[in-house]
Amino acid sequence: MAIQQIAFILLFALVSYLAYKSYSKIYKTIMLGKTIDLKADRPQRLKNVLLVAFGQKKMFKRLIPAFLHLSIYIAFLFTQVELIEIIIDGITGTHRIFADKIGLLYPLIINTIEFLSLFAFVSTIIFLWRRNLLKIPRFQSSEMNGWPKLDANYILLGELILIIGIFSFNSADTLLQSLDSSHYPDTGTLLISGWIGEQFLSGMSVSSLYILERFGWWLHLCVVFGFLLYLPISKHLHIMLAFPNVYFARLKPSGEIDNMPVITNEVKSMMGLETNTESDDNGEIPEFGANDIGDLYWKNILDAFSCTECGRCTSVCPANMTGKKLSPRKIMMDIRDRATEVQEGIIKNGTDHDDGKSLFDYISEEEIFACTSCNACVEACPIMINPLEPIIELRRYKLLTESKGPSEWMPMFNALENNGAVWQMPGQRFDWAKELSDN
Repeated sequence: MAIQQIAFILLFALVSYLAYKSYSKIYKTIMLGKTIDLKADRPQRLKNVLLVAFGQKKMFKRLIPAFLHLSIYIAFLFTQVELIEIIIDGITGTHRIFADKIGLLYPLIINTIEFLSLFAFVSTIIFLWRRNLLKIPRFQSSEMNGWPKLDANYILLGELILIIGIFSFNSADTLLQSLDSSHYPDTGTLLISGWIGEQFLSGMSVSSLYILERFGWWLHLCVVFGFLLYLPISKHLHIMLAFPNVYFARLKPSGEIDNMPVITNEVKSMMGLETNTESDDNGEIPEFGANDIGDLYWKNILDAFSCTECGRCTSVCPANMTGKKLSPRKIMMDIRDRATEVQEGIIKNGTDHDDGKSLFDYISEEEIFACTSCNACVEACPIMINPLEPIIELRRYKLLTESKGPSEWMPMFNALENNGAVWQMPGQRFDWAKELSDN
């Protein structure tokens, strides 16, 4: 067994182990939320995955970034074919194992990958320009300072390095095929790599070409492995989580807000209607809404980890547009950060971990009460994240559990509770109707 083969197998095993630990931790963090059954209407969920996750349907509300993103996305999908070949070659010690097995299909696939990679290279440069020089407003919000901005740039730079690796590997390989055909099987004509090889590499020695070919091969592989280990701490985790997130997305109408069983029972009781005995709270005073991660559903936490930080939600938020502090993107980022903090505490101190903190150490009352519940953020999200759900739950906690809220709101709630109307009016709300019945 060759040294390179041994090195590959050891590296592959190490990366697989570290990736398993990282992604297992993400899964456990997401499952800190409450249980919710989201298995109903499987055909509609699969349709959403095909149209929204695979088809990028909601991205095309903004055409320019949609086409740029689509070029990178399709290149990413096709490049996995070459990556599979690299992994098989690394394990078996072969070179381009598919080249002599699928005939004319092989150069077609590699040429497609190269043209898509070229488009992706141009798109990546444009994305770097948009983020760092064009100063698009939705990328300049305060929550994007520091790590979020660096994270986006790191991934874009990584994509450039990956593409450089692909062309270094392929272009050197095209020349080595004619110089050492016993070790380098014929790939057919590669239009871009073949041109690069002829124009820039034709004067190099066989040993130099071999070094360049191995450099490109290992660079491609190491960048992919680096991505795999980096994604759990990056917004680009959506590459993996967007698909399950879209599948489990809410199917109810956007404006429909779930009732609270305890409140529903209380209202029914007041009206003399039959109540749901299954939701009986045994006389204990319940807590309403969400105070911390454990009070949200696991789907809300999955939303947070799936967030692409694109800022489309915040850019259409009417509260944010009018200068309010609310940013739906920041809400999702805060939920993700708090969930990560809680999971780290559990790993360190066990399931009884209590750091005395809550989501309100990340999210202020001003933010949640600025929300108009208009669902603009929900409609804008390209992967069907619902920032409104956790905002509603946080607001319920403040209003119903702590009896806190904006000073302008509280008289309305008190009047509604005491008089059955939002106005502080004497007497019963429907007293005027008695005169009609008397007549």
